[in-house]
Order: sequence, then structure tokens, then C-alpha cells
Amino acid sequence: MASGRNARSPGGRKARARIPEPVPEIVDEPVAGLAPRRAALEAVAELLGQGRALALDDALAGAGARAGVAGPDAALARAIATATFRRLGFLKAALAARLAEGLPEDEPRFLALLATGAAQILDLSVPDHAAVDLAVRLAKAEPRLRHRAGLVNAVLRRIAREAEEIRAAETNPLADNTPDWLRQRWIAAYGRESAERIARAHLSGAAIDITVPAGADRWADMLAAVLLPTGSLRLSDTRTPVAELPGFVEGAWWVQDAAAAIPARLLHVRPNERVADLCAAPGGKTAQLAAAGAAVTAVDRSGPRLRRLSENLGRLSLEAKIVVADALDLDEPPFDAVLLDAPCSATGTIRRHPDVAWTKSEADIGRLVALQERLLDKAADLLKPGGRLVYCTCSLEREEGEEQVARFLDRHPDFALDPVRPDEIGGLSGLIDAAGHLRTLPSGEPAMDGFFASRLLKRA
Repeated sequence: MASGRNARSPGGRKARARIPEPVPEIVDEPVAGLAPRRAALEAVAELLGQGRALALDDALAGAGARAGVAGPDAALARAIATATFRRLGFLKAALAARLAEGLPEDEPRFLALLATGAAQILDLSVPDHAAVDLAVRLAKAEPRLRHRAGLVNAVLRRIAREAEEIRAAETNPLADNTPDWLRQRWIAAYGRESAERIARAHLSGAAIDITVPAGADRWADMLAAVLLPTGSLRLSDTRTPVAELPGFVEGAWWVQDAAAAIPARLLHVRPNERVADLCAAPGGKTAQLAAAGAAVTAVDRSGPRLRRLSENLGRLSLEAKIVVADALDLDEPPFDAVLLDAPCSATGTIRRHPDVAWTKSEADIGRLVALQERLLDKAADLLKPGGRLVYCTCSLEREEGEEQVARFLDRHPDFALDPVRPDEIGGLSGLIDAAGHLRTLPSGEPAMDGFFASRLLKRA
């Protein structure tokens, strides 16, 4: 286990599980709450056992469709899966200490069943007996897990009995819930104290921020939202579905993390300027550029994601030229400005996507850095002399940020760094480093996704 605590329980004791409790009888009929738990189990198991990168959102969409869940059931499946990954290291330690044969790391489906059950008991407001009973039902419904139903019953009952003791033992999120490779990187890059604050911020989850192209003060009042210094609104109402809030259907605003909204603003586009948004999906930055009056070309290699981008632009009554293509193959006349939100490790989004910590590896970073380098060189070729380029990633890793830009400037003497100014980001000077790059952290104030952005000018 990444936290290095497999051998000892977060509850402290070394005693192993016994199986004296009777296993609930299973009847072959629909059971309330079973389908969303099956969807969560399948999504978590798929990510734990995958041999390739996969996002939890995609895994949940597929598992939810197979299980036939929608609405509140889909929301419950998401809550269970998200809670599982948010504290996966700690949950694995708690389970390992209560399994006589140790943690079943080589059995992702069995591990996912135990972890999703433990997450419900320790983190979600669901009755313990429902979490245990439905986990046992899921085990008995699968031939590969049926013989483990008694063990599932015993371990999860013990987790429920010792829940208070287990929760009290979670004192260091950096050690408990951060894989070794990430923990070592963040300590080296930001120092131990800052790394601990980042890990602690991940446990609180992410707020819902929105971008309002006009009338932010008015919409802040209508939505009872907080206007952040950077210009985004932070919703206070987290219970009402976003699509049911005033202004959504009318296209007055869109959901976008406050940090993700900064890079497009740094371009300072003017009406009718030709602007390329490379790797554009899901489209928040495209919407910002189009709302500012630019003639935007939105490029992404994913057709389905661009279809969703197009649908969102339709709701917002905005227009953009949409190109389904690899940005490296784009053949267009030079642009006045280019925004490159490059594919990255996404380690800055763990508050929002906790699966990232467990589905990415250090080996991914080298591959992504090479791709980012090629995309930056392509962006440079697509830009007119005198044009602006903003490069950004939602990564906390310096190879994908500061070091990437330094290498780009070494390769391209016709470019110069244009430092970000405090007045461009609401006076938050602490987000700007000595060179003039933007760097936000999940542990900052206000809390935002971890983002890096740099603005570069092509000499005339």
C-alpha cells in the first residue's frame, strides 16, 4: 500500500477478523440501493485493475449504463466511488489490518467491494447495516466472489463497530492517502508543510465555481454566490442540481473551476481576433474566448467531447469553429493568439477527481512532458509574429509547468515571457512566482484546483 501502513490498523489493534455473524440470505428480486452500489463497485474495480489510463467519470458512465442507474441513484454511485478514492490509502490500511490473509491487491474486484463498503460506513451518511447487507448481496451475486460473502460480512461489520476508532486514527492525509511517488514529489517541490496542506485540502473536495461573462455582481446576488477576486462565482448552494439553478437554461453562465478560468483571461483577446483553443474540450475556455468576441477555432481529438462542447456553446448562444483533429496535425493560417491547455497528469485536480492519485503513475509524466513539448512547438508555429501564447496545465508537477516553459524558451529565442501581473488576478500576488508564472494550489486561499499558466509573446 502506498501509505506504507498495510500491516497495522488505523484503529490500532492487530486482531484479525472472525466470521461468527450470520450472512444475510439473498433473495432473487430487485433490492433498493443495490444498483448504484453495483455501478460504484464496477467503476472502482475497473480503475483498480486497469492496464491503461481511465477517468472515473468514464468508468462511472459505463458502469451506470450497465446497471441502469440514473438521477439520485447515479449520484449515489458517484458519491460512493469518489469517497472510496478520496481515502483509498487509509481504507486499504483499515481493511488490511482486519484481513488474516492481507489485502487482496491482486483481486481488484474483491478489493473494490471491500473498499466501497468501508467508504460508505466511514464517510457517507448511509446506514451501516445497508452498506454491509448490500455488499454481501453483491458478493453472493457473483460466482467469483460468492465464497467470500462471509468474509465481506465479517470485515465490514467490524469496520462498522470500530468506525469511531478508525476515524480518529486518520491524522496525516499526506501519509495516509497520498501514493509514495506523489508524496515524495510534492515534498521536494513545495516542502513538507505545504505538501501536507495540499493533501489535507484533497479530503475536503472541491467547490462549484461558475464563469459569468456579464453581470457577475447581479448573478452573485441571484445565486447567493461569493464573487472571488479572480472574477469567478463560487456557489453556496451545493444541494440544488446545477441545471436547476437560475440562469443555467438561459445560458447566462457555465461551470468552471476558478483556476481553470484564469488562463483564457490572461490572453486578453479582442473582438474578431483569430484565436486557437488547442485541446479545447470540455469547452469552458472556448466559451470565455467566444464571449469576449474572438473568432475561436476549438480543436480537440475527441469527437464525443467536442459534441458536448458544441451543445454547451448552443446553450450559451456562443459560436466557435470546431475542428476534430489532433492539434499536432492542425493546418490553419497563423492566429493572433493561442491557448494551449495541454494534456497532463492532472494532479492539480485531485480534490475534484481523487482517482487521479491512484490511476496515474510517475512513468506517465515523462510521456506527457514529451507530448506537451511537441504541442508547444506546434502552438509556436500557429502564432503570428507579435501574437500571444498562454500555456497551462492542471498539474502540480514542475516538469509540466515551469521547467517545460524554460525549455521552450531555450528552443525558441523568438519568444519572450510576459509575466502575469497581480492586477490581472484580483490582486492575488501570492499566485505569481518570481519569474511571472501563475501557480495555484488546492490548499490556497481561495481554494482552487492546482494550475500552472505562463504567457509567452512571439517577437514581432
